Amino acid sequence: MVDNMVAKDQLRSIVERIERLEEEKKAIADDIRDVYGEAKANGFDTKVLRQVVGLRKKDLSEREEQDAIRDLYLSALGMLPDFEPAGDVE
Repeated sequence: MVDNMVAKDQLRSIVERIERLEEEKKAIADDIRDVYGEAKANGFDTKVLRQVVGLRKKDLSEREEQDAIRDLYLSALGMLPDFEPAGDVE
């Protein structure tokens, strides 16, 4: 019986902590949305801004690898211009 009461109290505590954290997470998400709204009001492109924020989370080697793969895919689809080396202009 005592073990059951301890388990109920522990479960209630865990659930309440999760609920509190979910409320904090929502408040932070609202704050982030407000900052993006401020950026948009100041003329910044929020889609690009989100990409920049995402890129800053990655290290240089990870970004370079993703850039190389993206360029490979774009090239295969004919979406990148074909550049000729500067020395071959006649």
